[in-house]
Amino acid sequence: MPDLLIEIFSEEIPARMQRRAAEDLQKLMTNGLAEAGLTYASAAAFSTPRRLTLAVEGMLDASPRQVEERKGPKADAPEKAIEGFLRGAGLTRDQLEERETPKGAILFAKIEKPGRPAAEIVAEVLEQTIRNFPWPKSMRWGTGALKWVRPLHSIVCITSAEDGAQIVPFELDGITAGDVTYGHRFLAPDAIKVTGFEDYEAKLKRAFVVLNAEDRAETIWHDATNMAFAGGLEVVEDAGLLAEVAGLVEWPVVLMGPIGADFLDLPPEVLQTSMREHQKFFSVRNTKTGRIEKFITVANRTTSDHGVTILAGNEKVLGARLSDAKFFWENDLRVAKSDAGMATWVKALENVTFHNKLGTQAELIDRMAVLARELAPMVGADPDEAEEAARLAKADLSSEMVYEFPELQGLMGSYYAKAAGKSDAVADAAREHYAPLGPSDDVPTAPVSVAVALAEKIDKLTGFWAIDEKPTGSKDPFALRRAALGVIRILVENDLQLGLKVQLLLGILRNGITIQGINEAAQRAEAFDSAKAAALDEGLLAALDVLKSADLNSLANIDEAEASKDVEAGATVISGWTFNLISFLHDRLKVYLKDQGIRHDIIDACIAMPQNDDLTLLVKRAKALSETLKTDDGENLIQGFKRANNILTQAEEADGVEYSYGADVKFAETDEERELFKALDAAEAVITPAMEKQDFTTAMSAMATLRGPIDAFFDAVQVNSDISVVRRNRLNLLSRIRAICTSVADLTKVDG
Repeated sequence: MPDLLIEIFSEEIPARMQRRAAEDLQKLMTNGLAEAGLTYASAAAFSTPRRLTLAVEGMLDASPRQVEERKGPKADAPEKAIEGFLRGAGLTRDQLEERETPKGAILFAKIEKPGRPAAEIVAEVLEQTIRNFPWPKSMRWGTGALKWVRPLHSIVCITSAEDGAQIVPFELDGITAGDVTYGHRFLAPDAIKVTGFEDYEAKLKRAFVVLNAEDRAETIWHDATNMAFAGGLEVVEDAGLLAEVAGLVEWPVVLMGPIGADFLDLPPEVLQTSMREHQKFFSVRNTKTGRIEKFITVANRTTSDHGVTILAGNEKVLGARLSDAKFFWENDLRVAKSDAGMATWVKALENVTFHNKLGTQAELIDRMAVLARELAPMVGADPDEAEEAARLAKADLSSEMVYEFPELQGLMGSYYAKAAGKSDAVADAAREHYAPLGPSDDVPTAPVSVAVALAEKIDKLTGFWAIDEKPTGSKDPFALRRAALGVIRILVENDLQLGLKVQLLLGILRNGITIQGINEAAQRAEAFDSAKAAALDEGLLAALDVLKSADLNSLANIDEAEASKDVEAGATVISGWTFNLISFLHDRLKVYLKDQGIRHDIIDACIAMPQNDDLTLLVKRAKALSETLKTDDGENLIQGFKRANNILTQAEEADGVEYSYGADVKFAETDEERELFKALDAAEAVITPAMEKQDFTTAMSAMATLRGPIDAFFDAVQVNSDISVVRRNRLNLLSRIRAICTSVADLTKVDG
């Protein structure tokens, strides 16, 4: 069984595309071979800056003969139908077989496909792969029609076995496949003839090409960390940069150079970002001071002066880049320390649009400040400090440093807030209010940071809900799913109990006032305060009543409300948006809890309960129910509960009454009934105070104790007794089971 070696050799492939390209080459080739019946033992793909390589082991030397049977029309079908079937099968009428079936005489065709040599199949699949390769961007060159990411130079395509290697006959737009490759562009540019993968890999290494990207990355990291360690330093880990640099070189040579003394006082994040983004340098940190003091670059060749010239050139270029960063840093510090301070930057944001329907960045900041102040007491933060932090959190968007390095927003704000004399809490909030940006990011824990982070995300969610820009399908241009997950994680992981319905309603209203074009802060406050007071003091319905009397119907970006100019309809719409947003948060919560092993049906059972807008409370309830249902008693209780609920529901529908009161132990006829009465009394005595204390674990443990008495009851007792008083009493007893169990969670929604 021969092995197959393919190499597609070109000009430099962008590093960010190499890994995916290698995977695509393997997938397209192996799928094509398999579809043609050419199976193999294993396959592996590799990439360097100038080549994609595929090695296939244990490939068949030819595809097997295949026989395909096709069912055709009935034997007495119209002639045209039979002729169409014959054309599709490539047969004549006398080659068909007629068989009797329960549906009558049916025509069948046997289509034989002879085996094909491996070389023929490989050439065919490779041509299709190259011509249809899914590069993100590709180009044409010269006068040919072929497209590739960069100009294509040569193709190696050989099969090798014990009797030697054979070139697969193949030609593509003037490029003829062969058995010749090339080593390092400068260190070993001569042609290299290869006979198989092992020979290929070994000769490339002697020609200063490390084929495996993982090997190159390992070499870079090993040499870099050893070099730094020898100087009492450490390399700042950066997996993304390591992968990218490994894709830029074929023969990695690690060099370490110093950072100019003038730049050592720059924030380490500035140095690291500048070097990573502009030069692809690794940062080297002093473990004692935390300062970035040196850099590591990776050359693509050895030199006679051991890299001295390369380092000198890199230091010069780096110095120019860091001079710019130093200029921005010093200018920004002067602004932050001035009399006006960071307010200068906030003022400048009045001319920066956040969204054309939601106003400017300055208007966003105003809304965040109000909301952060409202949230502060609920999360244990000082209201004044939370408001100040919210007003300054996005100020650095106007700074020169963030303009140059947008990825440093928030972080630079923290530095500038400290320079301006603000408290550590305010400075930390500037850095942390964007968090978490991903599922693995840490959430803010400091109260002020929590208040501002929640304010930022709640305003974003309610704002885009107010203008009906919700995520659809896979599209989420404003990262609202991420914002929702951020709200969930901040609340749950900080164990913060916060009812969101009122806050979301107020957020939609607050954004709606911006939509109306009320620009003066005082006017916004006047329009908003009455609804806010009603919501906070009396609840959601009271806030909606306020909306009915306010001239705010234009908030409803809904045709019915605008057409009728019916303020009440507008209020109803806003209420609907609120509950829709709560449902959106619940959907994100399901994803979050699924990763923790909690089933959707369990979450649905808890969402159906009161206070489902308190996400922390909801999670505690779901976790307690999940743990209960993992026990034998909990699992079997569900069956008993559903049996009781089904019998009760059917009886209520048949009788036209609700059995919800009057179960009395004096009408019990069996010991099992009397024991169930006792068990329900005992469980209720535990569950009621536990639920008042929100102690779901205790409540659900007590509920699980009902499993035995319920099972015994159904084993021994016929609910639908011929005696009407006994039947009614037993149905009311089932109602008690339902009431007690559903006081903990809506068990009707639990599978089982």
